[in-house]
Amino acid sequence: MLIITCIVVFVLQTFDEISGGRTLTRSFGLVPILVVHKFYLWQLVTYIFLHGGMLHILFNMLGLWMFGSDLERLWGARKFTTFFFVCGIGAGLFTVLLSPDSPIATIGASGAIYGILLAFGMLFPNRIIYWIIFPIRAKYFVLIMGGLAFYSSITANGNGIANVAHLGGMLFGLLYLKGGNVVPAFKWRYEKWQRQRLRKKFDVYYNEKQRKDSDRWRN
Repeated sequence: MLIITCIVVFVLQTFDEISGGRTLTRSFGLVPILVVHKFYLWQLVTYIFLHGGMLHILFNMLGLWMFGSDLERLWGARKFTTFFFVCGIGAGLFTVLLSPDSPIATIGASGAIYGILLAFGMLFPNRIIYWIIFPIRAKYFVLIMGGLAFYSSITANGNGIANVAHLGGMLFGLLYLKGGNVVPAFKWRYEKWQRQRLRKKFDVYYNEKQRKDSDRWRN
């Protein structure tokens, strides 16, 4: 359904551009300055389904099918769809936070795809992927793609590619996958601190009581 939705929207985009309007990209692409100053919050979702050309949508949908199929089989459709939007919206938020006054529209599901790629590498680290013609384990492929996105983002060498969104998708994907372990660990540490604090209070109270009792017997 996600692939079909992206294709349908891409067809509508194509007709919109042929007519010379580009209304869809201006209204539904992610423009940080509009999100921050005019509260176009829907763009954090709608930009995911817009694409900038045939190769753009082709590679994104290939990645969604190639890496997302195993995740959907493992998690189920609902959890996978939730993860897709967490990564996609997270990538959008990351882009807005780093460039809140940018008037440039970001479009595409790449942020969500990078999050899915990260999850695939974490859950199937030794699965072999053929990168062009070279076989490589999924965990190394994820490191390479993340490293390339990071390098391109800090050198401004993205050639019109939103590498910041790619990193944002991976970051929010990681937080989603590992956040469930962080919260219980924090809760356990907090409860341990509370127990130690109560134990100290009890020790102080007990020692004080013992001292008073001993004073009373002495009198």
